Amino acid sequence: MDENHYRSTYQTINETRCWFEKAINSRHCQCARMERFNLADREGVRCTSKESQIRCHRLLELIREKAIFALQLTKVDGPLPHGKEVKVQLGGMLALQKRLSPELADADRVTDIHQTIDNAISQFGSLEQLPYVEMMQTIVNIQGRSRRKDRSK
Repeated sequence: MDENHYRSTYQTINETRCWFEKAINSRHCQCARMERFNLADREGVRCTSKESQIRCHRLLELIREKAIFALQLTKVDGPLPHGKEVKVQLGGMLALQKRLSPELADADRVTDIHQTIDNAISQFGSLEQLPYVEMMQTIVNIQGRSRRKDRSK
């Protein structure tokens, strides 16, 4: 399947895409509202709640906007490169989870994105009032996967 055909088919079958799909597919996050599916040899994630999807999209936009400096960018004119997007998604959610549940401060996984966002809104009042400065510190410290060594040598 060529890449353009794959993307077209993906968008057709995944009308409510999960905005935290990269963090979920990295196996560092779970969500009560996620549903996995397979397309060709790849795994996708959709959201089972349109309201949750809209809220997650807004949160991710806010995190990206605040993370421009932390990611050493001057502006964002579209999707972030994969590694930076994983840092934003995973780092943002880990920071929220840590702030809301200090006993999980050393965790490297988010148990439930949906519940974490619910708890954050309950504590801070709205998405706009979340502790973005603290979130940036965690985003900066997220380490990407190490490169595989070339075994052909």
